[in-house]
Amino acid sequence: MNDLSASSQITYRAVPVRPAVARRIRGLSDQALAWLFITPTIVLLLAINIFPLVWTIYLSFTNYRANRANAPTIWLGTDWYQSILTDPDIWAAMQVTAHFVIWTVLIETVLGFGLALLIDKKFRGHGMWTTIILLPMMLSPAVVGNFWTFLYQPQIGLFNYVVAFFTGRDASSFQMLGDVTLSPWAIVIVDAWMWTPYVMLICLAGLRSIPDYIYEAAEVDRASNWRQFWSITLPMALPFIMLAVLFRGIENFKMFDMVNLLTGGGPGSTTEVASITLKRAAFESWRTGYSSAFAIILFVTVFGLANIYVKALNRVKSR
Repeated sequence: MNDLSASSQITYRAVPVRPAVARRIRGLSDQALAWLFITPTIVLLLAINIFPLVWTIYLSFTNYRANRANAPTIWLGTDWYQSILTDPDIWAAMQVTAHFVIWTVLIETVLGFGLALLIDKKFRGHGMWTTIILLPMMLSPAVVGNFWTFLYQPQIGLFNYVVAFFTGRDASSFQMLGDVTLSPWAIVIVDAWMWTPYVMLICLAGLRSIPDYIYEAAEVDRASNWRQFWSITLPMALPFIMLAVLFRGIENFKMFDMVNLLTGGGPGSTTEVASITLKRAAFESWRTGYSSAFAIILFVTVFGLANIYVKALNRVKSR
């Protein structure tokens, strides 16, 4: 009898505690514990992203000025939006922005994909060359801007002497940052130098994701390297290329720091992209309501174009 009672006590002690009992012991349910971890992130997101967006939308309908915070706020409706959409200077800034985005994305995509094809070959010392290629994107935009401002100096800058060596022109006969024709291309060159490695990394990830057996089957069918590129490499890496175009397009559309450091929007308004126009309206003219409306227009433009592009990207991925 004693042996039976002892064995029953051992069996009772060996029974695991049920999850419900364990939750009551902890004092918090799984759902409450999940909300405990998520709540700080949600509060931070609301404070940093959602609230400024809602506040900007409100200010875009008023005459509010940041330098006159105590002045009475008057509701203007859509007056600022109508003024911006009919302003030829705004459309000129948007054209400059479109020129910058199109050329930088095109150059970075072609060069980045070409470098990815070379690095993917895994030749001797490819790790060292990969590190060297990635160095520009690791630098601060402030450092890159000051570095290239020095290189573009017509008297002592290295860039002019390199161009003079290959073209035979006098090194001091042109100014990359002071010429109306050359200054937009000076910014395009700097941005391509800095961010082509970023595109290369994304394209390289796409190339490394292609299974080797597909190329082996193509070699069995005696497909040439050119045929393999057009039938296997490019179609299967296309979603990654489009993803790189999306990221760089969004970043370059709102480009500010590099343009501000190199030219400040000059000479004249030749390189005045939309972000420079927005900065001047907000922090030089202190037209806070006007600049808020312009910021909302830029946000809607980027969001709309990105949404259309993502739908096209999803169709390419589903093939």
